[in-house]
Amino acid sequence: MVMNRLRRELEPRLILVDSVVVDVVLNVEGLPERGSDTYVDRSASFAGGGFNVMAAASRLGLPAVYAGVVGLGPFATIAQDAMRDEDIVVAIPPLAGVDTGFVVAIVEPDGERTFLTSNGAESTLTSSQLDGVDIHTNDVVYFSGYALLHQSNARALLALVQRLSPEVLLVFDPSPLVANIDRGALEVIFERVDWLSCNAREASVMTGASDVIGAAELLLDRLVRGGVIVRCGEEGCVVASSGSPPEKIEGFPVDAVDSNGAGDTHVGAFAALLKQGRGAPDAARWANGAAALSVTRRGPATGPVMHELEAFIAAHDRS
Repeated sequence: MVMNRLRRELEPRLILVDSVVVDVVLNVEGLPERGSDTYVDRSASFAGGGFNVMAAASRLGLPAVYAGVVGLGPFATIAQDAMRDEDIVVAIPPLAGVDTGFVVAIVEPDGERTFLTSNGAESTLTSSQLDGVDIHTNDVVYFSGYALLHQSNARALLALVQRLSPEVLLVFDPSPLVANIDRGALEVIFERVDWLSCNAREASVMTGASDVIGAAELLLDRLVRGGVIVRCGEEGCVVASSGSPPEKIEGFPVDAVDSNGAGDTHVGAFAALLKQGRGAPDAARWANGAAALSVTRRGPATGPVMHELEAFIAAHDRS
């Protein structure tokens, strides 16, 4: 019994030291004039941010732990209920007196989105809180560039990066706001990161390169260890790792209805598939499949479970 319990405790997990917030999505015919009012066609509130990454990984067999901060209040309740439904463990006790933050997304008929963000408990992470999180050597630690935009979080995360065991797999997504991240902070991460996962626009911002292959090569040159994934939407992704030329991994053609969160699904799926023993190109191909499936579904956290992904990949392999 002791050995069985120890084996379970040492199973790999995704430790997310990022932010879980609540997305409040409002579908409107058009933005109102300043000082006026408008009716909303549809509205919905659901957990977002790093939750999408954890849900994608958990559904593919990699248990997830949220090592960020939740608050107490109506938005925190939405976030905690969503994590409970996905069997995600919350490692840090809730912060009293502060609610979880939220993002209002105003969506117009052509798909254009306007965002209003209100920070909450998730922006208050400290090193002392992370000191209490038990990270095993076979775990995956993930965070995004959004977390580095909060001063307290950035200090805690950079300290964590520098003390992580070399065996721990570190995955980092710089986020669309990568241009706002302190360059010194990025260099600290680039010295330790195992997989840098970004989209083509972010890769171009960081390197100045207009082509994806060239950007992947330049990013790889900046890393001390590890590799680079550059996501290219429906076209798939590029995998670049030391000792081999960058490889284009084709995507899967689907009829997309909602692309929101596809990048998060890709990152979470890639981490889960790596921990199942797949090589990086194969894991990236299956992550492409998970992201493709996710965009065929409306709503948050639309990544597939394993049997859905297996059937999707098998159907495309037969065609």
